[in-house]
Amino acid sequence: MEFKHKSVMLEECLSGLNLVDGGIYFDGTLGGAGHSYEILKRKNTTLIATDRDIDAINFATQKLSEFNGRFTIVHDNFKNFKKVLNDLNVFGVDGVLLDLGVSSYQLDNRERGFSYLSSETKLDMRMDRTNPFSAYELVNTYSEDKLKYILSTYGEEKFASVIAKNIVESRKIKPIETTGELTKICDTSIPFKFRRDTHSAKKTFQAIRIAVNEELDGLEDAIRDMVKALNKGGRIAIISFHSLEDRIVKNVFKDFETACVCDKRFPCVCNRKPVIKTLTNKPITASSEEMQENSRSKCAKLRIAEKL
Repeated sequence: MEFKHKSVMLEECLSGLNLVDGGIYFDGTLGGAGHSYEILKRKNTTLIATDRDIDAINFATQKLSEFNGRFTIVHDNFKNFKKVLNDLNVFGVDGVLLDLGVSSYQLDNRERGFSYLSSETKLDMRMDRTNPFSAYELVNTYSEDKLKYILSTYGEEKFASVIAKNIVESRKIKPIETTGELTKICDTSIPFKFRRDTHSAKKTFQAIRIAVNEELDGLEDAIRDMVKALNKGGRIAIISFHSLEDRIVKNVFKDFETACVCDKRFPCVCNRKPVIKTLTNKPITASSEEMQENSRSKCAKLRIAEKL
């Protein structure tokens, strides 16, 4: 299958990064290299990029080949940002970009097992296929309580307890092996009137994907490392697609923007100063035109901050 991915809010991201000639930029979620390509094309920049998906890396390496000598791609999780930079002897960057969404390629490629729209695909959902733990292991080994927690916390699924119970009952008969089998469990667990506006399996698949790929684990620490590594005037732009992700980004930015935290009744002793200035009081969302062209941009939120 050809690697295809439409970059979300491309112009808003590039404008937000405020690219400068000679700058060093980090794209932690390389994907189809849509954002990375423009970072290299628009200014004489140097790019460091990471991705967990070797398919994405192979495709992006070809796509960026016209900029050979100006980019380095590392097969790693962006959460290892600090180590990636240290290994490359890079001690500061002028911009960081994270697009926390799943790529269209991963969703559309049936053999990757991300989509509830395919029925005979083996449960997988791994962004990094070298990881031995997949959705199959999660669905067939986690306790009912743990499944309920994942579905309610990561998927905000109101029928989490029923779905978790039915997963456990179903796997007593035989392992749940395909996306279609899991989707059927969701269908039978949710009353019809609650299935009219959205697919019954949407929230469950989202929750399991987040858990399999540990998408929220270590996200806060990674963003903190990235802010600390920004050069003066450097910017960080993060696109999130889930309320839990957006909350983490918002809270980290707010913390770095906070000055004195001492009791106002007494003189300041903490000497704390703001580290960044948040440039987006409210997150930027995709235009109506983009939402029509790319439905996956509808829930995207972009936050941008600048290092002081």
